[in-house]
Formats: sequence, C-alpha cells, structure tokens
Amino acid sequence: MRTAAKTLSLVTLLSVLPLAASAHTGADAGLHHGLVAGFMHPVTGADHLTAMVAVGLWSALTARRAWPDLLWAPLAFAGMLLVGALMGLAGVQLPAVEPMIAASLLLLGLLVVTRTHMSAVAAAIVVGAFAIFHGLAHGHELAGTPDAALTLAGMVGATVLLHAAGIAIGWALRHANVWVPRVAGAAVVLFGAVLLAQAA
Repeated sequence: MRTAAKTLSLVTLLSVLPLAASAHTGADAGLHHGLVAGFMHPVTGADHLTAMVAVGLWSALTARRAWPDLLWAPLAFAGMLLVGALMGLAGVQLPAVEPMIAASLLLLGLLVVTRTHMSAVAAAIVVGAFAIFHGLAHGHELAGTPDAALTLAGMVGATVLLHAAGIAIGWALRHANVWVPRVAGAAVVLFGAVLLAQAA
C-alpha cells in the first residue's frame, strides 16, 4: 500500500507540471535576477526542473558503476547549460530553442522509461547538446542585466542540486521498483509533448 501511495503521489505531482510551463526567465518581466532568484528559478521552472531531475534519474537507473559513470551526464548538462547561457549573453542565436527544450524532455522521458544504456561519453554528448538550448534561453533573457553572472551562478548551483536529487531517487529505485521510474518517465514524455505542441 505504501508503494501504491507513493506512486500515486508521484504521478499526481508530475501530471500537474504542464500547468506550470512558464519556466523561462522572461516570464517574470526580469524580476528574478540575482543569486537567490537565479537559484530558485530552475526549482520553480517546470521544464528545467523536470529536465534536470530526469537527467539524474536516468543516470542513476542506467549507470554500470557508481563512479564515475553516474556523473558524466549530470556534469555535462550543468557545464553545457553554462556554455549555452554564455552564448546567449554574447548574442549567439540558434533556431528552435523552445522546441529543442521540449524535445529534450521527450527524449529524457523515453530514456528513463526504457532505461536505455549508453556509454558515459555518449550520454554526456546527448544531454550536453540539449543543455545548450536550456542555457541559451536563459542567456538571451539575461543579456544586458548587471547581475547576470550572479543569476547564472545561482542557476548552475540549483542545476547541480536537482541532478543530485534525481540521482538519489534513481539510485533508491534501481532495484526496488520497476514501475515508479517508468511512470515518472512517461509523465516527462507527456510534459515534453505538451510543451512541444505549445511551441509549434
């Protein structure tokens, strides 16, 4: 019964994520700037929170060894998020930023559902490529703000902690439960599909 209650709670939580889809910094008229607000943004922005937890979850579910395989994808995401943000601050433009963020959720959700194994380097490349678009969205919105560096520092710090939360959840569920990660992954896929439809 306890497992069923936990599963129901998780499904309920994930099912309401599409209602909080305005995750990007521009959605608050630029009022979020600064270290603390930058830290809070990924936690309150549903698309980024979902992607970051999913990266950690997938890494933990599929890692062959706890060290260093477990950390390649999360560190790649955090690092390339920062690279993408710096690109955005520099004015670099890439097409289809919002659809790519939505596509990242679709793919990450599928990777969680299927527990797809990749080499550590391949996993880092896949999530790193998508992280560039997550970072780029923030960099564009922070361009010209005096405290962009502090905001980005907060975002990267929160990103690392959300990855750690996903890793902890995934590690706990590696051998304990098959269906809870699959349900969570399916919810991420659904959320990505909703965002992709909104971006189309």
